[in-house]
Amino acid sequence: MKKMFLKFVLCCLYLWRPVGAFGHLRHVSVKEGDSVTLNSGLTEIQTDDEIVWRFGYNGFIIARINNVTKSISYDHYWSLAERLKLDHQTGSLTITNSRILDSGIYEVEIRHSSFETIYRFEVGVYEVFPEKETEKSVLEGDSVALHTGRTYLNDDWIQWWFLKKNYLIAELNVPEDRYIVYDDVLDGRFRDRLNLDKHTGSLTITNLTTQHAGVYDLDFNTMSRRSFSLTVYAHLPVPVISSNSSQCSSSSSSCSLLCSVVNVSDVTLSWYKGNSLLSSISVSDLSISLSLPLEVEYQDKNTYSCVINNPISNQTQHLDISKLCHTCSDSLKL
Repeated sequence: MKKMFLKFVLCCLYLWRPVGAFGHLRHVSVKEGDSVTLNSGLTEIQTDDEIVWRFGYNGFIIARINNVTKSISYDHYWSLAERLKLDHQTGSLTITNSRILDSGIYEVEIRHSSFETIYRFEVGVYEVFPEKETEKSVLEGDSVALHTGRTYLNDDWIQWWFLKKNYLIAELNVPEDRYIVYDDVLDGRFRDRLNLDKHTGSLTITNLTTQHAGVYDLDFNTMSRRSFSLTVYAHLPVPVISSNSSQCSSSSSSCSLLCSVVNVSDVTLSWYKGNSLLSSISVSDLSISLSLPLEVEYQDKNTYSCVINNPISNQTQHLDISKLCHTCSDSLKL
């Protein structure tokens, strides 16, 4: 009777080791490339213990220790096996050179002769991005892809936000098999324009307008953060070159010209002589008109052009001096 009571007490003491209750989820975060150790809570594996480590919601076995047979084995799951290390004394598991795909739920099952204990860990491997936002520039009507940097998602959830996290526009939750785009926010600004890749979480926005310019934030359950600053440029008009003189000239040897564009923003307007820049003017205001003058000789045989450009496109108008610059004698001949 005393022996049975003693075994009962020892069993209770084993069950009440200070490692947490069954089902308790411990959160562990690690920077990509670093190592992370998941502690079994044991100081020493008992003679008849078996330690089994599983990964993912489906519970794939990735490593185990059988203290009876004194064997340690690693099962191949993705590329984890070659980067796993089991402590033969405690059963703790170390993942070396951690990768984004290692993120997910890990479970250790400690099997004793008459009972078992299970502990679970949620591991988040996060990417380190530069603090500066990733800048992207496109033309109106084009598409843009905002990439998560992943090639595959494990037990992840991600969220895409617009305008400094004021508007949630898309989210994907792998464990719950939830895939949603919120294209009706901001009075339908994104309607029929959002495409969320179910495998990588990357977001593509099609048929862009200037209303879609702004900051897009990506949130991961693995504590990864990424921001994209998107600029959408309107299509540029072709510059118009006109004579700045209302009548022919009989005394001047030069001709006054004007290059103009209307309703433009974030552009530079320039005059070129061949490939050489003569003059330019820039503006960042919204929807204004620009004009840039030029003086040329009537008999000038050089080539001139007026160019409007923004960071991703340009439009050019070539000058035909013979059509725009006439002396009075030329006008009489005509």
